Amino acid sequence: MPTGTLLIIDDEARLRQLLAQVLELEGYTVLQASDATRGLELLRQHADDVLLVLCDVKLPDANGVDLLPRLKAAAPEAEVVLLTAYGTIPDGVKAMKLGAFDYLTKGDFEQQLVVVVDRAAEKARLRKRVTELERRVGQQYRFESMIGDSTELKRVQKLAQQVAPTDSTVLLEGPTGSGKELFAQAIHQASGRKGKAFVAVNCSAFPRDLLESELFGYKKGAFTGALTDKKGLLEEANGGTLFLDEIGELELNVQAKFLRVLEMQQFTKLGDTKPTQVNVRLVAATNRNLKLEAAEGRFRPDLYYRLSVFTILIPSLKERPADVPPLAQHFLQYFAARLSKRLPGLEPECLQLLQAYPWPGNVRELKNVLERAAILAPAGEMLSADYLPDEFHALGRPVRPGADAADESLRALEARHIGKLMGELEGNKPEVAKRLGIGLTTLYRKLEEYGLG
Repeated sequence: MPTGTLLIIDDEARLRQLLAQVLELEGYTVLQASDATRGLELLRQHADDVLLVLCDVKLPDANGVDLLPRLKAAAPEAEVVLLTAYGTIPDGVKAMKLGAFDYLTKGDFEQQLVVVVDRAAEKARLRKRVTELERRVGQQYRFESMIGDSTELKRVQKLAQQVAPTDSTVLLEGPTGSGKELFAQAIHQASGRKGKAFVAVNCSAFPRDLLESELFGYKKGAFTGALTDKKGLLEEANGGTLFLDEIGELELNVQAKFLRVLEMQQFTKLGDTKPTQVNVRLVAATNRNLKLEAAEGRFRPDLYYRLSVFTILIPSLKERPADVPPLAQHFLQYFAARLSKRLPGLEPECLQLLQAYPWPGNVRELKNVLERAAILAPAGEMLSADYLPDEFHALGRPVRPGADAADESLRALEARHIGKLMGELEGNKPEVAKRLGIGLTTLYRKLEEYGLG
């Protein structure tokens, strides 16, 4: 049964109450108003809930058609259906142009009313869901949502925030997996284009002979198999942002076409004779040294200089070890939620190993490691080093420089303390682990390590 809130604005009390009764039987919550003033007041109060306004054209204090823009302004995501006793074609045309969902004549709408209301309400629900998803995406890709407090991260965030409101081309340099696309998304969300499309293209993911047609599109008959016109990704991004990841993979002839896009905001599709105009902001990314590539003839120097108007070097995770703990905790909780498993946190030794690791795969590798660990770890326990891949254990126990003797003393104390607890608790390992504040698997490993098994 459909649900949601509707608003009926009609000065005929009997008709208004009859409509309300019918729609309430269909599962809707119905608000009623006898004139435009009260209707607008109710709509503003319930703007987040109202899916549809059923409004009479002839009201004591307004004309329903003229009232339409004010109704849409008060609740932009709600639909409006106009009701009239004497429908005219000009009024109907004007109403539809102003954004009405439908225009019904009172004498003969009984059979179609519920169908129209259900369709209009469903359209409003979809619009509300899209708006909510856009809001969440906007929050997810804000600079403030980036995880980490290292000086290195804050420095590049500041640069990106400064360039975001402009239309300048941005070149993001940095190793694979360091978060270049996340920065591109954040730049888009902080720009005036955030309500438009963000189109991401990984240039290395397409065969070179297909990339040009994917980017620029083509006309029917441009080549064998081109049976219809195809809109390219540049057109899809019109008004918004095009993110070209691994731009160093572009062939030289495609680079030449992109240079024209940056200079003229236009390009010519394959098989076309006239240029296509676009309005696109370009954010590019690479893990190569494009300046060196240009000097050695593998990348067009003129395109490089147009791309590098504003260059931001994204640091590797190895360069910002202070960000490893908050990132690890974030990924652990993310995967724990997806697995419906409670994992309260990471043990200190586990965090030490994560921070000591060089992270050749950067943030992407850290995410993968935490996903694996979250799958393996028992629910309710702190994540121990036991659930990290073998390469982490090859690093050895984390030791402070020059503290070998002290470390050995601490190990001896730990061994004695565990042995004492094992005796006091008559070998009750779960209770011993609880007293020590460590996971049961970590306790088993320590018992084996100290020969206390």
